[in-house]
Amino acid sequence: MTDRLSRNGLLSMAACAARQIREHHACLSALDSVAGDGDHGSAMLRSAEKIERAVANAPENCLRACFEQIAWGVFDADGGASSSLLGSFFLGMRDGVPANAPSLDCRELAAAFQSGLRAMRKQTPAEVGDKTMMDALIPAVEAFSAAAAKGEDIAASLAEAACAARSGAEATRHLTARYGRARWLGEKTRGHPDAGATSMALLFEGFSEGLRSRKGETGHA
Repeated sequence: MTDRLSRNGLLSMAACAARQIREHHACLSALDSVAGDGDHGSAMLRSAEKIERAVANAPENCLRACFEQIAWGVFDADGGASSSLLGSFFLGMRDGVPANAPSLDCRELAAAFQSGLRAMRKQTPAEVGDKTMMDALIPAVEAFSAAAAKGEDIAASLAEAACAARSGAEATRHLTARYGRARWLGEKTRGHPDAGATSMALLFEGFSEGLRSRKGETGHA
């Protein structure tokens, strides 16, 4: 079982998430061009690389500091609204991590994800069904929390979160955008998944892959 998340486990998660964004950033920009200015992929690529760099340079024995450095790195990524929202999420995660904690168990990580989601909700009124990144993030956090409450380990909980995020992102294909520039296009936004929700699904898929690969190598995170 992957019982605790260390900084090394978080680094593996960040590396795989960055790889997912690198491999799909052109697709993200293409999705964004349907209803936006087509730069979401580039913005997320900068954010993902900031996440990876921040974890690599963070103190090894303080996950709270890791999430804080991730947050400020993303804020500095110059990615517009996506950087602001994603940075707020990680800053919120920092607030949910016990001071000086060198690692987190599954329920502690669930609490951190929930804290991050609360921080995001202070920045946007969007909910599931509004065709934004929240369509993927909210189901991911809920799925992770439910798995943690059932006693699943972190790797299994992240796998469920990634699946929920992907399902949420795919569901936006049939929705009409209600926020941002896309809302002015109305029904024309139907038929395409939301770029923000898709990028959030890619992040969680990367998180899951990174921890699963590390578990396979070391037996723990």
